[in-house]
Amino acid sequence: MTDATPRWRLPFLAAGQAQKELTHNEALMLLDLLSNPCVEAVGVNAPPADPTPGQCWVVGDDPMGAWGGQARTLAAWTDGGWRFLSPHAGLSVWSRADRYRCHWDGDGWRRGLVPALAIHIDGKKVVGAQQPAVAIGGGGQVVDSEARLALKAVIGALQAHGLLASG
Repeated sequence: MTDATPRWRLPFLAAGQAQKELTHNEALMLLDLLSNPCVEAVGVNAPPADPTPGQCWVVGDDPMGAWGGQARTLAAWTDGGWRFLSPHAGLSVWSRADRYRCHWDGDGWRRGLVPALAIHIDGKKVVGAQQPAVAIGGGGQVVDSEARLALKAVIGALQAHGLLASG
């Protein structure tokens, strides 16, 4: 048996272990970081001068100082110093500085992107896959009928995206 969980490396208690509270408290500290994670900023390379316990950051690609060697990890300040967690695909954090979600896709942090097949609001699709381009009318003899056809195509595309109701 290993001494930590496979994904997040949370420490296990060992049979007959002295001072089990240290191992248990370390696991709780890491779980606190992972539970609905909110970071101060994403892509920061230098640790802040005066962090408060509980504050977290996503370390940038070229970390320095106390964050050296911890590129792209989550860094959390605790009473016991810095704790670092390597992200796993699917981890999502809220960035206070940017005011949007960032997620780790296995290769890097994707900032402000929301991967989805469609977006539904109140059970109705409002955005879906991109539709083909709408042809632009050009220089015909009967401008009114061409304009109506172009508007009909635009309305049809907006309806296909769910941005306008069909009716």
